[in-house]
Amino acid sequence: MKKELATQVNAYLANIGVSYIKLHNLHWNVVGSQFKAAHEYLETLYDALADVLDAIAELLKMNGEAPLASMKGYLSVATIPELESVELDVKSVMQTVLKDMESLRTQAFFIREQADKENQFDVVAHMEDDVANYNKTIWFIQSMLK
Repeated sequence: MKKELATQVNAYLANIGVSYIKLHNLHWNVVGSQFKAAHEYLETLYDALADVLDAIAELLKMNGEAPLASMKGYLSVATIPELESVELDVKSVMQTVLKDMESLRTQAFFIREQADKENQFDVVAHMEDDVANYNKTIWFIQSMLK
């Protein structure tokens, strides 16, 4: 794996790490008439993101690269912002999650394109799976916001 691609994948890992913690924050602080449904859905999202976090770190390791593995490291390169711990209504929570999922999808798609140029097929395949999963999550959230 070329260094530039490894740097991009580590930035993606950082955004997943920040999103994972952010989803917990939203899970704990969502309020409103649809609390139970949103609370449970957010848990499924961070559980799924934990698997993505692990898979991306392993992808880096398999390619001889060191994955970022600390919040300090994540925050030094992440583009997805943290969120203060405050109560938020369901709509605001879902809008926040939607924006972050769209950012992760865009980042995964860009990495997929770069990896394809480098014939890094393991990265291509993984990013294609991630983009497909983000597409489904985005559809779910958009449907919830209607």
